[in-house]
Amino acid sequence: MKSYIYKIVLFTTILASVVSCSDFLEEDLSGQLTSDGGALNTETGLTAALVGTYAQMTRNWIRGYGNASVRAVTMGSDDITTHKASNKADFRAFDQFVVVSQNGRLPQIWRGAYKSIQGSNNIIANYETAEGSQTVINQIAGEAFFLRAYNYFWLTRVWGKVPLVLQTHVFNEEDLDIETSPIADIYDQIISDLNQAITLLGNSKPEPGRANKGTAKAVLAKVYMQMAGWPLKDQSKYAMAASLAKEVIDNQSTYGFGLMDNFIDLWPSATINNDGNKEEVFALNFVGTQGYNSNSLYGNAARPSDEGGWDDYFSELTFFNNFPDQVRKDNTFYTELADGTPWPDFSVGRPYYKKFQGNALTWRNAISHPLERFAELYFIFAEAQIVTTGNETDADALEAVNKIVRRANGLPLNTPDPTVDYTSLSVAQLIQEKAWEFAGEPVRWFDLTRLELVEEANADKHPDDLQPLGPVTEYFMPIPANEILANPNLGN
Repeated sequence: MKSYIYKIVLFTTILASVVSCSDFLEEDLSGQLTSDGGALNTETGLTAALVGTYAQMTRNWIRGYGNASVRAVTMGSDDITTHKASNKADFRAFDQFVVVSQNGRLPQIWRGAYKSIQGSNNIIANYETAEGSQTVINQIAGEAFFLRAYNYFWLTRVWGKVPLVLQTHVFNEEDLDIETSPIADIYDQIISDLNQAITLLGNSKPEPGRANKGTAKAVLAKVYMQMAGWPLKDQSKYAMAASLAKEVIDNQSTYGFGLMDNFIDLWPSATINNDGNKEEVFALNFVGTQGYNSNSLYGNAARPSDEGGWDDYFSELTFFNNFPDQVRKDNTFYTELADGTPWPDFSVGRPYYKKFQGNALTWRNAISHPLERFAELYFIFAEAQIVTTGNETDADALEAVNKIVRRANGLPLNTPDPTVDYTSLSVAQLIQEKAWEFAGEPVRWFDLTRLELVEEANADKHPDDLQPLGPVTEYFMPIPANEILANPNLGN
């Protein structure tokens, strides 16, 4: 019999013991939970299943979003690159547009997403008949719908057509030979799940790192923005993105969101650890003391080998050179070693990303990983508003971006300043400003693909940076080879 798409989906969801500063993650949840025997028919059982569903996204070396693979798959953008030699061949393939299905960086995200989807399916199939506090059960179910949507959002942006599996709590022989679904169908499911999440979720996050109603709305606004561009090009979604983003911005205090006053306070350092800050719309939490649940994207991966780091990723030269001199640049990049060596004399001759270096030279970080930041919602609103109205001087759109620009320059967020404020703003200017704000984060690549600007961005590469060797017009990644081996229909 052929293996199922994510291998052990026909078995039970395995929940490991998890330890964290969060009560939600401190429970001993070892064991197997399925609907068989009624394990998911209670609030307690659903809570345990939800812990496991989140955990599938944080198994750093096995699956999920907890290592530099999430930087690898977006390395085709112009803000991030890797070592020209060393053991970084898998990383270089993304930067040079020669990714093959055997690339070792692909399976982590694929497996993590589908294992989390499996857990979500289990909860969704059982929550309506579960006993316990209805408020708690609704929250758990809302988070399951959110996580299923969010993981499919990552899957379809990275791979395009992927299998749409919604019934993994039951065995279906046909699923062993499942085919990929059209992209439009995947987005329809994402929207349906996010709207269901919005209905069920509460306004407040039960714990840092969990989703609330505002989280689901913010991600839905981002989904609409993505749909407005390539490959669906449904421009009716711009107005929907603008409206929903504005709704969340206007009600940010209800959802516990907001912009941090200082850019530096977003990122951990030797003296700052702002996990759970109000700008984290959705972030993954990690244990750190256990190898299988550490944020290994930060720390060693982002540090120079000159100081014992791994050289997994750092800045491209043109991007760094064009970055405006401001407080934000100083706190984005690591440009001088502890011994005073300037970045041109680093072994790779590139600046690193200071904001991802964490507070120690280690891969066992307990630092949260913000996948969605509230600042992006301001950009989503502004872009969608400008496109919808055709007005590059729209006051609300300008103010949304100018807040971010003032912070970037170390100025008060809400005080207009003619020395830095935009008085008109094209989409091209906005996208560039957004690139600087989210430098090195998994944002730039998806903006470039939806706007079909990948070729243009890569045409401006510094001659000493890695150059494309394959077609820069191919945006989607190949499905991992082991999945095609298990089910050849995925290669069609």
